[in-house]
Amino acid sequence: MKHLFYTLSLALILFSCKTETKTEAKVEADTTKKMVAVKTKTYPEKLTKVFDAHGGVALWKSMKSLEFTQDKPDGKEVTITDLNNRKALLKSENYAIGFDGQKPWFLNKTGKEFKGYDPKFGYNLMFYFYTMPFILSDDGIKFSDAESLTFEGVTYPGIKISYDNGVGATPEDIYILYYNPETFKMEWLGYTVNFVPGIDTKELHFRRYSDWQEVNGLILPKTITGYGFKDDKPTTPKAPNTFTDVKITKTAPEAAQFVKPEKATFVE
Repeated sequence: MKHLFYTLSLALILFSCKTETKTEAKVEADTTKKMVAVKTKTYPEKLTKVFDAHGGVALWKSMKSLEFTQDKPDGKEVTITDLNNRKALLKSENYAIGFDGQKPWFLNKTGKEFKGYDPKFGYNLMFYFYTMPFILSDDGIKFSDAESLTFEGVTYPGIKISYDNGVGATPEDIYILYYNPETFKMEWLGYTVNFVPGIDTKELHFRRYSDWQEVNGLILPKTITGYGFKDDKPTTPKAPNTFTDVKITKTAPEAAQFVKPEKATFVE
């Protein structure tokens, strides 16, 4: 009888543990499903096809670090960005521009007058152009149809991008992505400019994306060419921006490099 009582007690304990484990597993599974549901975001069908033509937004979202190099008049400029928090560093022989997650900073290594772009916007200016179309998967963005763009006999459908209040430094900016109707690859970007004094803030400027490279499964620009513009249409090409030594990885960049150096100054 004593042995039977012990056996029944042990069975009850095992059953209780198994039930608790199943319950915990179910709660964990339900929580995971909720997390997945929260992280899932839907985009317009046309934009999703553009994302897919460039490697897919899911692959883009899995990346944590982006680095590219551009040739500048005074040497090579390397841009490094943490894709999770958008901390950034532009470094060259003569200067460095960074963003520590709260404020941009600037370091002049020569003491001479700096004639480059405004550091307040410069830390992510080319990053934003370079990461098209994937940057359009960010939060706080609204999409709508736009009038098509016809250039040299080809008509490119458009997707208009606008921003919620408080998103970015100039949420009043408008962007229009124009894609190839057959391949769905992005070919043009039209955009307004609101951070340069004295220009028409509603007139469309243009950049052309016609030269791509595959990096770690994603189709990213090799060159981006700015164009002259008139009446919201591109006219003639300018010198292209060329991007080399491109690296995009699932490993986060070293955080210390984004911290303002002692000799640098914050940009107000």
